[in-house]
Amino acid sequence: MPALLFLLFLLSTLCHTSSAFAGKIVVNAVGDIMLAGKASASFARLGYDYPFAATVSALKNGDIAVGNLEAPLALNGTEFKNKKFRFKTDPRAATALKRAGFSILTLANNHMLDFGSDGLRETIYNLDQQGIQHSGAGETLATARREALVTCNGGKIAFLAYSLTYPEEFYAGDKRAGTAPGFRPYYQEDIARARAVADYVVVSFHWGTEKAAMTKSYQVAAAHRAVDAGADLVLGHHPHVLQGIERYKGSVIFYSLGNYAFGSLSSSDRSVIARITLDDGVKEVELIPLNVLNSEVSFQPRLLTGEKGQEVINRLNTMSKEMGTVIVDDHGRYLVDLTRDRESLARR
Repeated sequence: MPALLFLLFLLSTLCHTSSAFAGKIVVNAVGDIMLAGKASASFARLGYDYPFAATVSALKNGDIAVGNLEAPLALNGTEFKNKKFRFKTDPRAATALKRAGFSILTLANNHMLDFGSDGLRETIYNLDQQGIQHSGAGETLATARREALVTCNGGKIAFLAYSLTYPEEFYAGDKRAGTAPGFRPYYQEDIARARAVADYVVVSFHWGTEKAAMTKSYQVAAAHRAVDAGADLVLGHHPHVLQGIERYKGSVIFYSLGNYAFGSLSSSDRSVIARITLDDGVKEVELIPLNVLNSEVSFQPRLLTGEKGQEVINRLNTMSKEMGTVIVDDHGRYLVDLTRDRESLARR
């Protein structure tokens, strides 16, 4: 009997180990998160869980949730007044972000230094207190460029984040806190380093033109170089509207995920949650349409279904067509057709 018990224990251990290393990882990715601005009074009254209430179930239907944090979580700091829009979010929002399911937030953007290096330091402290990992900004250039490594289901995902937006004063230096600049030598070197320690590499870029549905040539060039260097997934943001999706050399590029929970009354109206399944590469990409028009949803993104959801997918299909990407309706689930890519389009 002892020998039999040992054998059963051994088999159980081996099965558990095998399933852990073979496990798929589901990443839910959203665009810009800015919990300040015009919405500040609403959040102060309703609480910081409010903007996530209608989408929290979708965000938690996966293993990792990632978004771009577009304002410092800080009470202090010196305001950078040489730009039109400056934002600062009450640090209580960090707890709500954790409860909403966010595992990691990218910080490389044109607002993270709105309240200087002190505001950045306070943001990092508040995220660390909640156990939310972050990438794209730090005390020095080296720390800003460092990957955040997330272990999940027996696999490791490295997250890197870069800003290609102004002001340049926000870029980190050897002895200056700030964001990671999206310069080609930096991200190529960093991706190669991350590739050596992780099973998957996700690269975030803050880039493009605000309110522009069309990508700039430099976005495409940077995304392709990132994939060539070893990125499995590229997540773009800053335009505040959706841009096209591209399948390139087995990886997937989202040129802009648009807004998610964003505290302004801009005309940005539609977005998506991108649900990416990683399993020996990108296995599946599902798109979940969102209404982010705040004059309708009052600073609380809402899921879109039926005809309104289909309209979002039709819009994305139009923008993605020239990139060789097609989104199909699979019994009510909107999936990127991973059998098509830009190279196959070029061969036709």
